Amino acid sequence: MKVSSPVPHKRARIEIIPLIDIMFFLLASFMMVSLSQAHMKGIRVNLPAAQGPPPSGVKDFVSIKVLEGNAIFFDNQYVSDDEVLARLFDLHRANADVKISLSAAPKAVYGDVMAVLDKIRSVGITKVGYQIRAATGPGAGPGAAPAGPAPPSGAPPPTPPNP
Repeated sequence: MKVSSPVPHKRARIEIIPLIDIMFFLLASFMMVSLSQAHMKGIRVNLPAAQGPPPSGVKDFVSIKVLEGNAIFFDNQYVSDDEVLARLFDLHRANADVKISLSAAPKAVYGDVMAVLDKIRSVGITKVGYQIRAATGPGAGPGAAPAGPAPPSGAPPPTPPNP
């Protein structure tokens, strides 16, 4: 015959969370003690200074910016539209692996940028990167207003924006 007890029967459980807390505390304590006992000893050494090869006169990278009014800048120097192809030929002749970074102002005409890209490819330069900025602010996006009229031909070229 089995007699039931008025006190409910509970099974013993091992609580894991306090055990984990204690183990982390012990681990951190042992690490701090072991690190404080390690004395780092070293020998003074006179290391030679590093010297790189002298810079070569060959250009490896050129930044081309197209601004509104078809103003084209090679490394922040204005180049007229007539001189672009000759300048690209000179770059390609000096270094066949020259890299071009092409960027355009927000109000630059799409056709002007594509004309510069066509000239780059016609010369034989294949390593072209495009600098793309996210359009922000009013008037940005697919419904933005088209670029204004080009400045008169006698006007000085606009200055490129500072990146």
